[in-house]
Amino acid sequence: MSWLVVAGVLGFLSVGAGAFGAHGLRDSVTPERLSAWQTAAHYGLVHSGVLLALALYASATGRAIALPAALFSAGILLFSG
Repeated sequence: MSWLVVAGVLGFLSVGAGAFGAHGLRDSVTPERLSAWQTAAHYGLVHSGVLLALALYASATGRAIALPAALFSAGILLFSG
């Protein structure tokens, strides 16, 4: 699977998590937990954007980005998931 697809999927999941937090969790969790949820969704989205930039860089230059892309992906999954 290409890193462009991975960045797109992780970005989609981050947007979905943010929307779920804003609309689905608003009345069922404390404001502190909702804030933590929104922060995780925001960080996931920002890091998905960086992963997208890395993938576009690799596509334009032909350079390998496997290690940084894998680390960004793991960070998104571990810290925002």
